[in-house]
Amino acid sequence: MAKKIEIFDPALCCPTGVCGPDVDPELTRISRLHLKLVKNGYHVKRYNLAQEPDPFVTHKGVNELLEKEGPDALPAVVVDGKLAFYNRYPTMEEFSEWLGLDKEELQTKEPEKKINLL
Repeated sequence: MAKKIEIFDPALCCPTGVCGPDVDPELTRISRLHLKLVKNGYHVKRYNLAQEPDPFVTHKGVNELLEKEGPDALPAVVVDGKLAFYNRYPTMEEFSEWLGLDKEELQTKEPEKKINLL
């Protein structure tokens, strides 16, 4: 059975990571994968500390992490209600294991046209 996955992002101006001149490829990877999984009916939720602070307060494990380590510990990943790890995003292998999917099913298409922001 597929797991419920929650990703607690640090304070971001947007979830895609394309908000400035320095694009974070890890954020764009997670953003594309998140959208694909949600579109396919999987329970994967992302929370942005800047825009949705309530889940950071109400989830006991994440709240304790923030009190102990501060916001630099984010991102934090919760699987089926339990804090799985923090300070990084899940790998394709972890998503594959949690959701019972083959890694190839998780692959997202790279955009055909790349935008040069410089």
